[in-house]
Amino acid sequence: MKGGDMSSVSPMVSFVLGAAMATVCVLFFMSATPARRLVDISAFTSAASNNSTADLQGLASSSSDADAVADSAAALAATATPAPAPAPVQAPSPWGDLEEVLARAATKDRTVIMTQINAAWTRPGSLLDLFFESFRTGEGGVARLLDHLVIVTMDPAAYEGCQAVHRHCYFLRTSNGIDYRSEKSFMSKDYLEMMWGRNRFQQTVLELGYNFLFTDVDVMWFRDPFRHISMAADIAISSDMYIGDPYSLRNFPNGGFLFVRSSAKTIDFYRAWQQGRWRFFGKHEQDVFNLIKHEMAPKLDLAIQFLDTAYISGFCQLSKDLNKICTLHANCCVGLGAKLHDLRGVLDVWRNYTAGTPDERRAGKFQWKLPGICIH
Repeated sequence: MKGGDMSSVSPMVSFVLGAAMATVCVLFFMSATPARRLVDISAFTSAASNNSTADLQGLASSSSDADAVADSAAALAATATPAPAPAPVQAPSPWGDLEEVLARAATKDRTVIMTQINAAWTRPGSLLDLFFESFRTGEGGVARLLDHLVIVTMDPAAYEGCQAVHRHCYFLRTSNGIDYRSEKSFMSKDYLEMMWGRNRFQQTVLELGYNFLFTDVDVMWFRDPFRHISMAADIAISSDMYIGDPYSLRNFPNGGFLFVRSSAKTIDFYRAWQQGRWRFFGKHEQDVFNLIKHEMAPKLDLAIQFLDTAYISGFCQLSKDLNKICTLHANCCVGLGAKLHDLRGVLDVWRNYTAGTPDERRAGKFQWKLPGICIH
């Protein structure tokens, strides 16, 4: 080879070697970098590789040494691990995200009110309508508490019905194959599954750091019940039978109206409560609460308040003083039809009471319509 030819090839070989080394460095950097960076880097390495290959091809006719370098660079590029495809962006759930719904509904101290419904209870004129009406006709600004109410739905139809009338709706999806759209007979297998699923969901809410007041949808809200829940109580629960001492474990509880503060103690209690399902197999979750309260309250140093039925009342032990009552639960009453019949009568009396004069109200002129199908 002539001297002039050698001087023209040497710069070209230097250029080729430089490009190849750059490619090798980039590939090495890729292999030592977390996977998430590979997507960003791949565009750069692809462009560098393409440019280097084009330069090598342009110089190939001038030097056999350049051909060898180009072949080596191509071989390196061929053995490089391709960058993984970017992870797909997960679309938001069409059923509502639990943490987002809770955060939107919660008070400043992370407390939410919750109820649970299925399609049978959301039809026009059904229990959800009566539930909302009680808030609207209630006293002392009780209607404002609806801003903090999360409605947990058990089927798609109930979720769609909820969205039509309320802001904070969540669809609790289950994997047990049960169709929750229809009414479930008291103590049937499906009913027990629904009640224990509700209990597990409440535990999840506590684990997320939220306090909750759970209310059955057949509870009528007339006044703010929070003022009757002690700040010292870890758990405050309504009573089927109240004996006069709010901290006596001899009171008989009703889980249809239940306040729980989120803490390590209450989460441990819920774990024991869930385990009690299998210790006392076939029992309602309310009965299991009654069975484990004597064991778990002292063990966890748990303060359980049983709510006075003069204020947090129900059909089991009915308060007849409309000047005191805050909520009224259609407990001790089986069947959707019976509940609807008696609660409509309750709301009729309440509307008359709120329209009465202060003197008429103080005189106790207004009383529940007795007897009903369940109310006595």
